[in-house]
Amino acid sequence: MDLATIVGLVLAWGALLACLILEGGSVGELFNLPALILVVFGTVGATLIGTSRKTVQGISEVLKQVFVEPVQKPLDVVDSLVEYARIARREGILALENVAKKIENRFLRKGLELLVDGIPSAIVREILETEIATMQDRHKVRETVFTTLGGFSPTLGIIGTVMGLISMLAKLNEPGRMGHAIAAAFIATLYGVAFANLLYLPIASKLRARTADEVVIYEMIIEGLLSIQSGENPRMVEARMLAFLPPALRAEREAAQSQADHKVVRVRRAA
Repeated sequence: MDLATIVGLVLAWGALLACLILEGGSVGELFNLPALILVVFGTVGATLIGTSRKTVQGISEVLKQVFVEPVQKPLDVVDSLVEYARIARREGILALENVAKKIENRFLRKGLELLVDGIPSAIVREILETEIATMQDRHKVRETVFTTLGGFSPTLGIIGTVMGLISMLAKLNEPGRMGHAIAAAFIATLYGVAFANLLYLPIASKLRARTADEVVIYEMIIEGLLSIQSGENPRMVEARMLAFLPPALRAEREAAQSQADHKVVRVRRAA
């Protein structure tokens, strides 16, 4: 599970409830079934009008990306490409054909297959960069679904408030019920704003961040593959790929490498 997403949601909604309790309110005061139905289902319905069925069917997979940590780790990708560089230097590019068949990452597998087929480096880069652009467009559509939900939700909340106020004005001859009616009317606005800013828009932001991270990994893969194709040694392949990573990950890589070197030295001394 992605702890950042879970902790963020708990803090956001916890802060809302804590504010209510500190002001002397109760959770029960926030429950208004008609307002909830209007805001939630009205928002979803308005979004569906402008969204294709295919996109809606993929929402469950999108939510999985939000709440689950990415399986693909940048440093693992670096290790894999460095190993492929060693194989290519030792046995030749064609030796990567059998390696490519075992790779689950479709982007990396396709890149290796292009190298094995002897495609020129300029065309390899063009094909893989087109893959990245297509992936970004596909992810943008999914992200837009939640951005749209975040846009409609406050509006549906306002509609619910207006409807509640209309109902309240129809009962002006019952002053004792006006206070409760006004409070109930504004709960719809609270629902709309809260769902937009504490759920829909943060999810859209998370999806945008996930896409950005994936693009960096794919660009790193392209650089590593082209380095392998040009016959550079594994150290150079590693250096080119690490240039895409933030300082923290580079430091982690250097620490792991240093620890491995020390272990090798100890083994040699023991021998």
